[in-house]
Amino acid sequence: MQNCKQIVSTLTTLSGRRSICTTTPLEGKRNFRKFLVYNKRGTRVVKEAQRKNPLDCPVPIHKRGVRDTGIFVNGKYVEIPEKIPELIVPDLEGCKLRPYVSYKAPEVIQSEFTSLDLFNAIYSKKIIDDFKEGKLKEDLSPVEPSEHEKLDPEEALIRARKTGSDIF
Repeated sequence: MQNCKQIVSTLTTLSGRRSICTTTPLEGKRNFRKFLVYNKRGTRVVKEAQRKNPLDCPVPIHKRGVRDTGIFVNGKYVEIPEKIPELIVPDLEGCKLRPYVSYKAPEVIQSEFTSLDLFNAIYSKKIIDDFKEGKLKEDLSPVEPSEHEKLDPEEALIRARKTGSDIF
């Protein structure tokens, strides 16, 4: 008993500096329910039910954010070709560019490409040359129209909506 009083008195003098914790959570007990472990819980019976009938299983199968490429029709899985991702990769044979861009490369700042810029890039030079050489009719249409001037509005719209038409 004498020793207990002596230990308690030393603990009270040290209580300002140190403390002793004797609670049970520090004895190796952990709460594993807070860790997300997908598709790992369940007995063999549950796993078999997931495999046989994925629509009516007690624990749904977690797909980790991946979308299905088909649907279930009358218990059978039917693939839908439109839902399968298609990767379109250009042929880079003979390309001199490398996949690395140096940090020392100058930063390119480009303003928005407007309709006036498009007009200046395609039509303006030809119009000025035709005006200086007198190759315009009375209604100011060109005598010898270029390929771009011969286009009708529907064809011009189709060409404008083609992939890569915004690259000069």
